[in-house]
Amino acid sequence: MPKKITSIAVQKKAGRFNVFLDGHYAFPVSENTLIKYRLAKGMEISDNLIEVLKKEDQYQKAYSKALDHLSYQLRTVKEMKTYLKKLAIPEHDITRVIITLTEAKYLDDLNYAKSYVRTSAKTTDKGPVVITQKLRQKGVASDLIEEALLEFDFEQQVTNALKVAQKTVAKNHKLSFQALKNKLYQTLLAKGFPNQVIDGALAELELELDEEAEWDTLVAQGDKLWPRYRRLAEPKRSLKFKQALYRKGFSLSLIDEYLATLEFEE
Repeated sequence: MPKKITSIAVQKKAGRFNVFLDGHYAFPVSENTLIKYRLAKGMEISDNLIEVLKKEDQYQKAYSKALDHLSYQLRTVKEMKTYLKKLAIPEHDITRVIITLTEAKYLDDLNYAKSYVRTSAKTTDKGPVVITQKLRQKGVASDLIEEALLEFDFEQQVTNALKVAQKTVAKNHKLSFQALKNKLYQTLLAKGFPNQVIDGALAELELELDEEAEWDTLVAQGDKLWPRYRRLAEPKRSLKFKQALYRKGFSLSLIDEYLATLEFEE
């Protein structure tokens, strides 16, 4: 049996209304629902329409939550789905919200990926490999990631990788020349730069062996290691000591020269 809307009251929350049927509170609706279904005092509505209005209000609440979530920052489709699921919103409402937001370009994975790449290139020391991994975790498709990475050209990648390399050199000046080169390569790989970019950055770095500095570094590290091996009998002592320094990147000829000075002192 149809029921009559006897009043529509404004809620304290903006854009929300309470609908009263036959003098009793029945259900809430959003302003969009109010306009869409032309609800007004004196209108008679069926039980079926009441159910439709309640479901519509559920959707409008979900849509409002999604817009609020987007107001802080851009989101991917996957991120939005995850957020709405955590709110226990029904799957059919989630699907409808995603479609509506996508059609309105409020959700746009390509636009998100391009923005993410530009920001990462300007404000972080991460290379394209790491950026790709991050975007995949956010649910961005591979073809969109590939297109977005055009925002981070080769020259900019080399520039960023060079900055990382320079900082690495400054922090690891006590390493042997070979160990430093290994450290540079491993660091740049871990930051997500491909081999071609790493080679370009290291070429611009123009890292060269300083024989005097290499000797000083060997002496400093050798002096720390020697007490650990000096009590061993020969030839085990020399073998173990050489192996320890060789693993640190020093050449065998330089190690032999240093070992000779130690044996002379002994």
